Amino acid sequence: MRVYRTPDDRFVDLPDWPYEPSYAEIADGLRVHYVDEGARDAQPVLMLHGEPTWAYLYRHMIGPAVDAGFRVVAPDLIGFGRSDKPLDRAAYSYAAQVAWMRQWIEALDLRNMILACQDWGSLIGLRLVAEMPERFAGVALSNGGLPEGQPAPRAFAIWRAFSRYSPVFPIGKIVKAGAKRELSDAEIAAYDAPFPTRASKVAARVFPSFVPLGDNVAVPDQKRAWAMLEAFDKPFLCCFSDGDPITRGGDALFTSRVPGAQGAAHRTLRGGHFIQEDDPAGFVAAIREVASAAG
Repeated sequence: MRVYRTPDDRFVDLPDWPYEPSYAEIADGLRVHYVDEGARDAQPVLMLHGEPTWAYLYRHMIGPAVDAGFRVVAPDLIGFGRSDKPLDRAAYSYAAQVAWMRQWIEALDLRNMILACQDWGSLIGLRLVAEMPERFAGVALSNGGLPEGQPAPRAFAIWRAFSRYSPVFPIGKIVKAGAKRELSDAEIAAYDAPFPTRASKVAARVFPSFVPLGDNVAVPDQKRAWAMLEAFDKPFLCCFSDGDPITRGGDALFTSRVPGAQGAAHRTLRGGHFIQEDDPAGFVAAIREVASAAG
């Protein structure tokens, strides 16, 4: 397998990113990068990013969550951030990403986790909850979902076409467009840092085509995951934003179908798609609420 590994000097002096890198090797010799902050015996919060971002997305949540008494683990998905990036498009699939993250969780033997997820972090994270519910204590979900063959919303169809056909794919500017607050030039550059070459963006470009909307190979896996979530009675809190055209209204599926979401204090956060940029304090508050409900 041909793999690209972003040079370390691309990650020097990024704004608000003082965290030391940690690495774990999984199948096929792939290396997963992750941030691991807080006491090792504290309850873990798994902060799972989406596409086309990396763990840097959670930089304004990691410190406050650690200060609240949690251990924060924030990995980069394979193909993103400081994790290894297979260069062959065929190496990637939805199922592969779930398997890679499961191997990483098992390598670290993470238990009693609270999942904090958004975007593809939810597509992967919720599959993990369905596959290994005994390792999770609860879920805080923002601006994400677990689609199982529904028609593609117009906003997503446009994004999917752009990711496939656009001759340029400016990741930092894409993140900026998905947030309500104004990102600085240095922050935009930090989102670009892991992807210095066209080839290094292969995962970021291919992910939208994997979303199981319409007739998609992953739909049966999604339905099996939903069957498990419909029996998941641990705390499940939705904290979607008030300004995301892609996931607006998606929380209703979870509040109506997941037992653990019944009676939870669901909340609306203020911001766009990348709520970690716009309302990190609100997202951390949701995590604390889940932990409290989980006891």
